[in-house]
Amino acid sequence: MSWTADGYVAVVTIFNFQQYRHIQAPGWTLGWKWSKKEVIWSMMGGQTTEQGDCSRFKGNIPHCCKKDPTVVDLLPGTPYNQQIANCCKGGVLNSWVQDPATAASSFQVSVGQAGTTNKTVRVPKNFTLKAPGPGYTCGPAKIVKPSRFVTADKRRVTQALMTWNVTCTYSQFLAQKTPTCCVSLSSFYNETIVPCPQCACGCQNTSQPGSCVDPKAPHIALVVPSTGKNNYAPLVQCTSHMCPVRVHWHVKQNYKEYWRVKVTITNFNYNMNYTQWNLVVQHPNFDNLTQIFSFNYKSLTPYTAINDTAMLWGVKFYNDLLSQAGQLGNVQSELLFRKDKATFTFEKGWAFPRRIYFNGDNCVMPPPDAYPWLPNGSSHQLISTLSLLTTLLAAMAFLLGYA
Repeated sequence: MSWTADGYVAVVTIFNFQQYRHIQAPGWTLGWKWSKKEVIWSMMGGQTTEQGDCSRFKGNIPHCCKKDPTVVDLLPGTPYNQQIANCCKGGVLNSWVQDPATAASSFQVSVGQAGTTNKTVRVPKNFTLKAPGPGYTCGPAKIVKPSRFVTADKRRVTQALMTWNVTCTYSQFLAQKTPTCCVSLSSFYNETIVPCPQCACGCQNTSQPGSCVDPKAPHIALVVPSTGKNNYAPLVQCTSHMCPVRVHWHVKQNYKEYWRVKVTITNFNYNMNYTQWNLVVQHPNFDNLTQIFSFNYKSLTPYTAINDTAMLWGVKFYNDLLSQAGQLGNVQSELLFRKDKATFTFEKGWAFPRRIYFNGDNCVMPPPDAYPWLPNGSSHQLISTLSLLTTLLAAMAFLLGYA
C-alpha cells in the first residue's frame, strides 16, 4: 500500500471462495518464509504467534523477527485502534454462498529490512494455511496487476503499489484420515431403517473404556466437560458408526404430483456446536424442488445443463446453530419435490441421495444393496412363482385326467 524508510506496508486479505466449506473456530493460521532478512515492525488486525529473536535490535523492537512467521486473526472485541476492515473475527470465515460479506479476513503488516521499490521487493515463499488443522496446500506467490480501490463517492480510483496472489486448495484426505459424517435412510413404503454403516468413522475401543460417551450413563455430566463448546477434540456419543454427525434422509409421503422428504441432521459430538453449518445434497429431482421448509436453499450447478445439486443451511437466529450432542443436538426440515413423469420412480433406491456433504466433507453412504426397496418387488416374484406352480399343477391334472 505504501513504502517506508526500509520496507513497505501491506494489507493481506484471505478470501474464502469455496461455496460450501467454511473455516470454523479456532480459525485460520497463515504462515510463510521470508526471501531475505525481513522483519515485521508492526501489525494491525492480526498478530504473529511468536516474536522470535530480536536481540540485535536496540530502541524500537520489531513485532516479529522470525524467518518463518505464523499469523493469526485477532479476536472480536479488539480495541478499535488495533483493527482494520474485515479483521478480528477469531479467524472464522463463512462460505461464499452462505455469507459472502464474512467470507474474507484482512490484516495489515509493516515490513522492514525489505526492498523499497517494485524491483527490490522479494515476495515471500512457502505459504501455509491451516484452518485450523491441515488440509490446505498453497502454491507459490505470483505477482499480478495491482489491486484497485474505488473511493466512497465512486469518483476516484486508486491502486496498490504492488500485489501478489497465493492460491490454496483443500483436500479432505489431507485434512483427516477418517470421515466425519455418515448417512442413514428410511421410507414410508418399507419398515426397514438403514443405519449408518458400522464403523463408518471409527469403531468403539472396547479395550479402553471411556473412549466414547454412553448417553444413558448416570454420571454423563461428569464425563462431558462443561466447557465442551470451547474444546475442539471430538468426544462422541457411543454409536455403531462413531461419527460426530449423522444425516438422515426419510422419504415421507407420496402424492399424485409431488413427493416429500424429511432431512434430519444429528450432532453426536459433545464437544462442539456447529455454527453456520451447511449440507450439500446430490439428487436428480432437485431440478423440480417446489418448496423447502425452515432451511435456506441454493442450487449448485457446476455443470450448467445439470441441476442435481443443492446446498442447504440454517435460517439465521433460528436453526443456523447445530448444538452439541443432547436433546437439542439436531436440526430438521422437509423438502417437497414435483414429480417428473419421465424419471420419477421409487424403485431401486432412486428416491435416495447420490451423495451428501456436511460442512464440505463427504459423508459415508450405506451400500446401495441395503437401500429400502419397494415391497412389491418381492411380491412380484412370489406371484410369478405361484403362477408357475399353479400352471404346473393344472398341467399335471390335465395329463392325469387324459390318461
